[in-house]
Amino acid sequence: MTHTRSQTVVLDLALEAASIALKLTQRVPVTLRPVADQLVRSASSVPSNLAEGLGRPGRAGANHWRIAYGSAREADVQLRLLAGAGAIDTRQAATALDLLDQVRAIAWRHLHPPTR
Repeated sequence: MTHTRSQTVVLDLALEAASIALKLTQRVPVTLRPVADQLVRSASSVPSNLAEGLGRPGRAGANHWRIAYGSAREADVQLRLLAGAGAIDTRQAATALDLLDQVRAIAWRHLHPPTR
């Protein structure tokens, strides 16, 4: 199975975003731990589903890309909540948010190719 450059780049971007998010959750106060736990799940879901989607053709692969897109949106919200509460470093959160935005853009283009 041959992958386009954007399909392989997206996995690297997702891995970097997830790594930042995972590091950010390590010192979250107990009261915000449930949000941090959900961030761990959603952020790690993004590269996991992209990797699986890259390995599957057709509808099965596209479904994993859709899940990754949704998980990236979810992780975005959780990062914003934790940053807004002052529980995580806002500069690092902004970096992860930018990476997730790039992941979503590539996933969207993958799922909705231009019609010719």
